[in-house]
Amino acid sequence: MTQASRFKRRVLPIAGMVCALGAGVTPAMAETLKFYNWSDYIAEDTIDKFEAETGIEVVEDVFDSNEVLEAKLLAGNSGYDLVVPTASFMGRQIQAGVFDTLDKSKLTNLDRVDPELLSFLEAVDPGNQYGVPYLWGTTGIGYNVEKVKEILGDDAPVNSWDLVFKPENMEKLQDCGVMFLDSPDELYPLVLNYLGKDPNSRTPADYALDSEGVQLLKSVRPYVSQFHSSQYISALANGDACVAIGWSGDVIQAQDRAIEADNGINIEYSIPKEGTQVWFDMLAVPKDADNKDAAHQFIDFLLRPEIIADISNYVAYANPNLDAMDLQDEEIRDNEGIYPPKEVKEKLFAQKVRGMRIERLMVRLWTDVKTGR
Repeated sequence: MTQASRFKRRVLPIAGMVCALGAGVTPAMAETLKFYNWSDYIAEDTIDKFEAETGIEVVEDVFDSNEVLEAKLLAGNSGYDLVVPTASFMGRQIQAGVFDTLDKSKLTNLDRVDPELLSFLEAVDPGNQYGVPYLWGTTGIGYNVEKVKEILGDDAPVNSWDLVFKPENMEKLQDCGVMFLDSPDELYPLVLNYLGKDPNSRTPADYALDSEGVQLLKSVRPYVSQFHSSQYISALANGDACVAIGWSGDVIQAQDRAIEADNGINIEYSIPKEGTQVWFDMLAVPKDADNKDAAHQFIDFLLRPEIIADISNYVAYANPNLDAMDLQDEEIRDNEGIYPPKEVKEKLFAQKVRGMRIERLMVRLWTDVKTGR
């Protein structure tokens, strides 16, 4: 699996250094928090603010798929104090004993999180013992308005999965570039839902290589230019791709980049009418973390309304903090691609823990689809 990963080591800022020295701690003794996060998934100054306030140095490494994170966690000795798994993955990782229970007495801002959302997440984390929601969003279609219109006409089905799941459309779009997320856990439930099946099906036959879902993916596979879970942002923004199945905030980031570049490319995000997946990225502490106290401090820092509002403004993803809504930019707060209206929410579905047998079948079918067998 491809992984666009970069490693960033942040130098302890002067303010944080003074704070540390004032407490009798030398720079060499300063605490370190090792943070494993999605790429481009925090505001530019969030970590600097935390370091300046606490004197804790944050070392951030990034990933672009849940599969990459999970492999590190399940191997043991991940080397991280705080990680950001998607809730559906976290559910099975909890069952595998990967995470430590949270000390909620250290999370003074936890009461700011939407209780309805916490209740929803109990399906994968009973009692909300292991994770705190960080950001959430949907999986949909990012597209170049003019290019798609030029190729498919004014009635192009940009509000439907027909755009990417019908071979006759994909064949026409292939020359301008179509990208899919590189994750069976993200893509295959969309296919099942599109076919009128349970997106969380536990029926092995739904994942067989000769199943309707796999055959659908194989029918459009020849027209997919790339499977990747982060590069579609720049590809959409600079015109290397005209359509991508991607995450809401990523597509809006691509839209912003194109506007900033003033390159004439108009990117839009669509939540298909058939419904789609809603997901929640969580903050969780690995059981083998070296600095669990610093991890709790950072979680509580991220739960502050003004901090998480700045993050949402920067990454264009929704947050679960009830007190942060009015602090967000109007273009974020009122964007229905970020905070979907009630009628759209009614067609959203979340992933459930499906069991290891189904997960293995999904990995097998994904390999089969991608290799074009």
